[in-house]
Amino acid sequence: MLLLIDNYDSFTWNLVHYLGELGAQVEVVRNDTLSAAQAMSKRPAGIVLSPGPCDPDQAGICLEMVQAAADSGTPLLGVCLGHQAIGQAMGGRVIRHSAIVHGKVDEMRHARASVFKGLPSPLRATRYHSLVVERDGLPDSLQVTAELADGTIMGLAHRSLPVHGVQFHPESIRSEHGHAMLRNFLDLCAVPA
Repeated sequence: MLLLIDNYDSFTWNLVHYLGELGAQVEVVRNDTLSAAQAMSKRPAGIVLSPGPCDPDQAGICLEMVQAAADSGTPLLGVCLGHQAIGQAMGGRVIRHSAIVHGKVDEMRHARASVFKGLPSPLRATRYHSLVVERDGLPDSLQVTAELADGTIMGLAHRSLPVHGVQFHPESIRSEHGHAMLRNFLDLCAVPA
């Protein structure tokens, strides 16, 4: 079972639908309805932190879930706000982006690793955000796995733990290879196809 932490965002249900299409059983819980310890007591095969309309400090248990997943070795995928929560929980800074982007499709380069394994680079993905993980001061434990031409971080992964984040929305119909990215994450969780 995957545990998806819903940050009160409509894109949550697109993620649930995509993951279900890929064979995952998904339990959805709101970010303020249980503690991180209660969430981990469900023994999920993997955790997804959804997009949301706030910053990581206002995202309920998300920051604690990053640490709980890291401590237990449970695979974790953060999408948009979830990605920012990973960056902040691991010691990075989340800052205002130079522009608010809403439904903007951009081309990004990626490292062909992490959730991007086996995918062409560059690829196009859809962005909805006003915050980003700051590149300067990124902790050594995190590596950039995807970026825009201007260096804006679009993907992160922990160097030794199964913790991955994407700033964009793989579940958007306008994002290329979204199903494949989510399948790569499910493979990390040992969820069969």
